[in-house]
Amino acid sequence: MTFRLLAIETSCDETAAAVLEDGRHILSNVVSSQADLHAPWGGVVPELAARHHLENLAPVTEAALREAGLGLAEIDAIAVTAGPGLVGSLLAGVQFAKGLAFAAGKPLVPVHHIAGHLEAPFLAAPDGVLLPALALCVSGGHTSLFEMPERGVYRLIGRTRDDAAGEAYDKVAKLLGLGYPGGPVIDRLARGADDRAVDFTPARIKDPRRANDFSFSGLKTAVLYHVRREGIAPVAPGETPSKTIADLVASFQRAVVQSLVGKMVAAAETLRPKSLLLTGGVAANSRLRADAAAAAARLGLPLFVPPIALSTDNAAMIAAAGTLAFDRGVRATWDLEAHPQLPLV
Repeated sequence: MTFRLLAIETSCDETAAAVLEDGRHILSNVVSSQADLHAPWGGVVPELAARHHLENLAPVTEAALREAGLGLAEIDAIAVTAGPGLVGSLLAGVQFAKGLAFAAGKPLVPVHHIAGHLEAPFLAAPDGVLLPALALCVSGGHTSLFEMPERGVYRLIGRTRDDAAGEAYDKVAKLLGLGYPGGPVIDRLARGADDRAVDFTPARIKDPRRANDFSFSGLKTAVLYHVRREGIAPVAPGETPSKTIADLVASFQRAVVQSLVGKMVAAAETLRPKSLLLTGGVAANSRLRADAAAAAARLGLPLFVPPIALSTDNAAMIAAAGTLAFDRGVRATWDLEAHPQLPLV
């Protein structure tokens, strides 16, 4: 029997809705980005994000149902991101989904945002993902390593001790006047630039019990000190970034990717997974994709990376995790709340 699930995602600044059939077939995946809204501020303004979710949720959900060619009555369940994320943004999505599910008489499934990212590679792998797997999840708010012994089981083995990788990208871009979001512009400027122009090095975690953890705060600070020491001025509006800045961000990106891939390789050599997964918004970065693929080839392991549309925040991944949770009997009651610090268990 066909099972169709409608998912809502509003953990940060994208309003998204998607319809997934039988946990595999994406019937629609609609995303309304707020990047232009937050660009003048150099980062997400939580209050603005929440207000725009309230405006966008109904039309985005209607568009997802229309694209899927379905009415709400033909949906079997509704899933929503319950956390982690910005509390106002999460509240907008959770309250909307609760109202929709109650009015339509549909079961409601709470989903962890990171579980969505970890399930995204399965949507892009028609022949399945080899398990157990080692997953590197990299985004603006999270940088973590997970061991996945089976589908839907996630064991955290490493996480960032301070800034997430995507957060470091945004802060460096803001420092240099490159705009928001920082990841795409730094990725673009770094192509063809000298990534050894500045000798940035990844942070070293001295505690052997934290060997799989990441740290990007020191690298971000190293960029700040270099800019001050060299007298590098931020790019003025409408100005083309100089070669000096292109080389600087290429060197920064090299150090970030070196840390991410290096930790993934070290963990893989210890855990011996059957495959590697790379997911999250920063997985859209071309240098990270290329270096992760090269490392996987050296290890003799397949690397599963979702396409960019499924790497950045979207509702199809929430639908995948939601379908899995539904099959395991997970249901929310009408007192479901948003949980900005929700742990992944």
